[in-house]
Amino acid sequence: MSRSAVRRMARGLMFAALLLAGCKGGAGVTPIKTLLDDPSQYDHKTVRIAGTVEESAGFLGYGGYRLNDGTGTLTVVTHQGGAPRTGARVGVEGEFRSAFTLGATSIAAVVENKRYAP
Repeated sequence: MSRSAVRRMARGLMFAALLLAGCKGGAGVTPIKTLLDDPSQYDHKTVRIAGTVEESAGFLGYGGYRLNDGTGTLTVVTHQGGAPRTGARVGVEGEFRSAFTLGATSIAAVVENKRYAP
């Protein structure tokens, strides 16, 4: 292998390492935009998302909140522990549920199984 080929390969590996290191949200986190762009692919599957809480409401341990990861916003429904405060940074693992898509609008939510600090 020539020296220039080795240099190109090394640059490619460095680029890939930087790209992976810069990925938002960490390992296993799916961007919200990806979920909303093709909701049928993720419907009723466990996903992990992370972002900032934009709105939240809770009552007697139940709650709902809107999570924004910079690529999109998605509603999260929780059946235990209530909703985190607006402005909190959270990660969520749960079941993605797609209700419907009409034109450019997708109505979907994640039913929270576990919440973690991203």
